[in-house]
Amino acid sequence: MSVELPFAPVDTIIRRNAGGLRVSAGAAEELAHRIQGEGTERATVAAERADDDERKTLMAADFAVDTVPDKDALALPIAPVDRVARLDIDDRFRVSMDARIALTAELEDWADEIATAAAMLARHADRRTVKGEDIEMYFELKQYFE
Repeated sequence: MSVELPFAPVDTIIRRNAGGLRVSAGAAEELAHRIQGEGTERATVAAERADDDERKTLMAADFAVDTVPDKDALALPIAPVDRVARLDIDDRFRVSMDARIALTAELEDWADEIATAAAMLARHADRRTVKGEDIEMYFELKQYFE
């Protein structure tokens, strides 16, 4: 599976949560990979919901979103997220524009949480740079708190 997300917007998400720390290219790459995996999982679940309702189009509600945010307020680009969403779903499904925006917003919120935690881990390690290992450590630690 290749990464469809450009690293620059992911870097932006990490930077806005890093509070002045530097961000390594490895951190942006690792988080982009994680976002892609999460996006495909969420799209698969949404496709199952649409299929249960006998629909061919994924809607924002399939992503458990009540209100769709303004797409211009998002850092992640919608088109690559749309391609990520379609990686593991059946070709017979369409994805509405509201669903694309909703998924992008959900993934961005999810990435914000991870970036905040990764910055805390970098500070705890007494580093001035958020690294890919901080993203990886977040997921290692997360399993103990679920």
